[in-house]
Amino acid sequence: MTQQPTPSGLTHLDPQGRASMVDVGWKEPTRREAVAKGFVSMKPETLTRIQEGSMEKGDVFAVARLAGIMGAKQTSQLIPLCHPMPIDRVAVDLEPDLERHGVEITATAATSAKTGVEMEAMTAVSVAALALYDMCKSVDRAMRIDAVRLISKRGGKSGDIILE
Repeated sequence: MTQQPTPSGLTHLDPQGRASMVDVGWKEPTRREAVAKGFVSMKPETLTRIQEGSMEKGDVFAVARLAGIMGAKQTSQLIPLCHPMPIDRVAVDLEPDLERHGVEITATAATSAKTGVEMEAMTAVSVAALALYDMCKSVDRAMRIDAVRLISKRGGKSGDIILE
């Protein structure tokens, strides 16, 4: 039995308008993947220190990468109506951008499950960005986390969606 959307079209509300977790129990598991991105802007000298490995707290990219992976694994505990699911793979890539003075973060999450991993990919980006900020805030309080967004998703009932 599928959970029907409310008259507003929202599947996370019951007929009385209360928050409700979507029933995915009837669905067959399928291979799913999602890619998300975000950007942390900073002073050029902060980016230089990250690349040189001279930040006081250590290897910024290693810590941010691990934080992103850990964040993806905790998504259902952070986002109230998110389903816990087995995650087959999470990859977090951090790429210095000298022209824009910052770091682009890309996260890819994959599963074979009954629901998608978009929230896991976006959580990975968000947590990696927060960890990067934390690692560098002592030298750059003006850093900014921007443009966390879904880039693409593959699999599931709605099929492939490519946004960028």
